[in-house]
Amino acid sequence: MSNAATLTRQGVALQGQGRHQQAVQCFMQSLALKIDDAVTHYRLGVSFRDCGMKLEAAECFRTALALRFPDELFARGLLAYMEREGCRWASAEAEWRALEAAIAAQPEGKPLQVNPFVHAVLSDDPLRIRRVAEHYARFFAGFVKPLPPLRARAHGGPLRIAYLSADFQQHATAQLMVQMLEAHDRRRVEVTLVSAGADDGSDMRQRLKRACHRFEDLHGATHEAMARRIRALGIDVLVDVKGATDGTLLPVLAARPAPLQLEWLAFPGTSGADFIDYVVGDPIVTPLAHAAHFSEKIAQLPNCYQPNDALRARPAATSRAAAGLPGDAIVLCGFHQSFKISQAVFARWCELLQRMPQAVLWLLEWNANVRESLLAAAVAHGIAPERLCFAPLLPLEQHLARLACADVFLDAWPCNAHTTAGEALWMGVPVVTLVGETFAQRVGASLLHQVGMDELVCEHEAGYVESVAALAADAPRRAALRERLERERTTSPLFDGERFARDFEALCERLWARACAGLAPEHQPAIN
Repeated sequence: MSNAATLTRQGVALQGQGRHQQAVQCFMQSLALKIDDAVTHYRLGVSFRDCGMKLEAAECFRTALALRFPDELFARGLLAYMEREGCRWASAEAEWRALEAAIAAQPEGKPLQVNPFVHAVLSDDPLRIRRVAEHYARFFAGFVKPLPPLRARAHGGPLRIAYLSADFQQHATAQLMVQMLEAHDRRRVEVTLVSAGADDGSDMRQRLKRACHRFEDLHGATHEAMARRIRALGIDVLVDVKGATDGTLLPVLAARPAPLQLEWLAFPGTSGADFIDYVVGDPIVTPLAHAAHFSEKIAQLPNCYQPNDALRARPAATSRAAAGLPGDAIVLCGFHQSFKISQAVFARWCELLQRMPQAVLWLLEWNANVRESLLAAAVAHGIAPERLCFAPLLPLEQHLARLACADVFLDAWPCNAHTTAGEALWMGVPVVTLVGETFAQRVGASLLHQVGMDELVCEHEAGYVESVAALAADAPRRAALRERLERERTTSPLFDGERFARDFEALCERLWARACAGLAPEHQPAIN
């Protein structure tokens, strides 16, 4: 019989291959031999998380911490996040306070393995988000050996841009950027996709391969090997499209494989890294007045920082009956990953249901645990359980078809909808958002600005409730907004991949010319 350590190593290897159910079996067998191993409990939690078993994952992280798991801050962040994913708000708040206290107890400037994504999406304090990101970036910089310095030099040929991600597959990031990649002017730019993720065999994967000059499949390679390959390709501009999300590739960028390095799209906030030169945003998500929120210099695109695929399907609307919705109700749609639904957000949604007896709240059943938690919370607010409707996760085209059944899309905060808000607007559904000070809470405002609906951007919670209630009660206005969105679908920069590609190329060329001139990075306002 294998010993516990061997079984845990086998489980970790299976995790790396995305085979989480088999990994769970290995970890369970390991714990049967050695029940008090903190690392195995933590690893089991990771696999439970990726299997959608969020509450089980939370219990594993909690046990790992009780057993003095060495990476306490990272595990504590995951625990707080898992509790939010399960909409167990009291526990999530307690774990969040414990995490903040543990970080505050650390010396200023110390490299820490603490999860910046948790702070970027759960915190409304942009300076705190930056501090956590800087801790995390220093952690990587501490063990990564940079490659020999490389100066930016003009070479007369097309600008060599590489996009780095583990999500070049059927993934929200790929869905957003694929048409932009296809639209790149091959006379101006030579595009390389550096892929650290597994080949999922999807049509999207094949479409991405066709969209670039070179597709570098580096799945399974070390971060050092990835950096060396990027350097060998002679890349001018390296664009990180992963950020501090799960499976981060920041160690690759810490090696400085390219003379100019940008952060864009995947992570709603600062990298905290001194080895990334610019964060690419727009005048709304990254206003120059917010420069102190970012370790990088801000580089603004003239329109929304988020591209969209105008070549994707726009299917006919599913019937409400087929979507499991009452035919005569006002449908308020809150299609969010469950971590975005805070106690405050849900309280406001319940307030809307109290004001509008004819309305239902339509939610994604994002994980196996969330329905029970949200139904209990609704009852506590005096809302009958049948007024909450739950939608299963579906393939993109089916998801878009049912989305059109909604009357109003309810944005969340402090982390707005990103991809899903764009999908709602694409399908003609008006979005009401609450703007804040963080990148993540300004995305909705940026999207709405591009379709000329700034009136649906609210600055405080009470105004948000009033705006939703007024729109829900005004059927002619909703119809007019749908008609406007139908026009915007073919005219707005938000859905113009060709225009986005030209804007991105122009920005990269401007940044590259500055670097070649020997000038240090500096904030770059949008040029229309």
